[in-house]
Amino acid sequence: MDVPEGLRYTNDHEWIRADGDRLRIGITDYAQDALGDVVFVELPKVGVALEAGGLLGEVESTKSVSEVYAPVEGEVVSVNEALTGAPELLNSDPYGAGWICELTPAAGDAILGLLDAPGYRALTE
Repeated sequence: MDVPEGLRYTNDHEWIRADGDRLRIGITDYAQDALGDVVFVELPKVGVALEAGGLLGEVESTKSVSEVYAPVEGEVVSVNEALTGAPELLNSDPYGAGWICELTPAAGDAILGLLDAPGYRALTE
């Protein structure tokens, strides 16, 4: 299982990467593996304000439908439209081309309360 350093993680298996004043969000390698082949991704709408722990979207696979939660409070500023035509990117590249959306966080230090890579590895082992 791939758990890159430099990202933050949630107990619900989302990852978050800080990039300047934006936070990029996706699901972890562990989550995509548990889901199986992803066939549909419901993306959030740009401009929507999300609460930490609030529903961000859904991922449908051949096995089940899973909700994706916002790791932090913020406004959606960008979504990965490539997932509309190629939802399998969540399986093949969950930390790269398979990102879901970007937020502008409500608080600059919001990600500090999330798990680091060693903490997430401990959660999933």
